[in-house]
Amino acid sequence: MTGTSPVISESHVTDVGGLAVHRSLPRHGRRMVGAWCFLDRFGPIDVTPERTMTVGPHPHIGLHTVTWVLQGEVLHSDSLGNQQPIRPGQLNLMTAGGGIAHAEDARERSRTLDGVQLWVAQLESTRHAPPSFAHHADLPHVDLPHGQATILVGEFAGSRSPAATDSALIGVDIAGSGSLDVPLDPAFEHAVAVLHGSVRIENAHASPNELVYLGTDRQGLALFLEKGSRILLLGGRPFPEEIAMWWNFVARDRTELARAYQDWTDRTDRFRSVTTSLHRIEAPRPFWLQ
Repeated sequence: MTGTSPVISESHVTDVGGLAVHRSLPRHGRRMVGAWCFLDRFGPIDVTPERTMTVGPHPHIGLHTVTWVLQGEVLHSDSLGNQQPIRPGQLNLMTAGGGIAHAEDARERSRTLDGVQLWVAQLESTRHAPPSFAHHADLPHVDLPHGQATILVGEFAGSRSPAATDSALIGVDIAGSGSLDVPLDPAFEHAVAVLHGSVRIENAHASPNELVYLGTDRQGLALFLEKGSRILLLGGRPFPEEIAMWWNFVARDRTELARAYQDWTDRTDRFRSVTTSLHRIEAPRPFWLQ
């Protein structure tokens, strides 16, 4: 099992809609893993009226959002007219393309809230296409020695998720205890995000909200999960394009980012309205336009 020696990076805590989240991607020195360019872990928290997920309408371009709930329920609303609750074991996949807006609301829906939102950068061939949304209530499961895998996106151990993306990549939730041998595609770069418990990979020992980067050229991965552990395996072909990220936008340069900012600020038809009682989130002015 060749490849880069495991490199552990810590997440940093930031505020999203009044909720503290742990952000593992992007980080200094590690902007992407394949096409995966963003990873926020929200929770686990005991929900109160003052502490829950209330993310009002906000825009995206050039990315897929992948929302995976471990506990609780979140209502997704978007500018295409979709109103879709997401619960544990289900996947929401929103494709922004040239522009979409959405909101996420967990008010009065959960006693405990825990989950992950990830972004996948879209390729040049798809990033200007019309937006779309898909909800997947049933995902494939694979039994492993000492664990079980749920395939969010891509193909893993002979099974494939129904979720469609435009890049070659995988996202797999693995829960278990003990030693596991996990098959990998050597053309992909991979990383492991620890959700619960802890994982040992070679000489690296990672805890919740830490990311273990594994590089490319691995045929497989030997893991040891402490009892009750849960991880997210991410992988994909190294992304072939340079991206520019700012606020909620993934583009290729600052000119595109500034245009998206202006379109949202001016309330153009590029980002239509979202049906929700949550307040619209205004974009901060890009620092390079100050």
